[in-house]
Amino acid sequence: MNLYFQDILASDLSPKAVQETPAPGKDPLIARGLQREQYVAIGVLAIILVAAVGFFSRRVEYAIMFAFALSIVFIAFILLV
Repeated sequence: MNLYFQDILASDLSPKAVQETPAPGKDPLIARGLQREQYVAIGVLAIILVAAVGFFSRRVEYAIMFAFALSIVFIAFILLV
């Protein structure tokens, strides 16, 4: 049986070299190019979320704000230690 794949040379089917470790400072999983507008939009969305939840329940709004502040303090502590 003469298949199309049999006509392809073995060198064409060999796997290409894969770079196993990314170059220093070039991790593709870390977003480094976020623009200022995106940061502002994320902040505005967070404020809108807290305001919308606060419209329905003050206790939940306070809980969200407390958790957010505690998260910032914890992240800052971890980064400084």
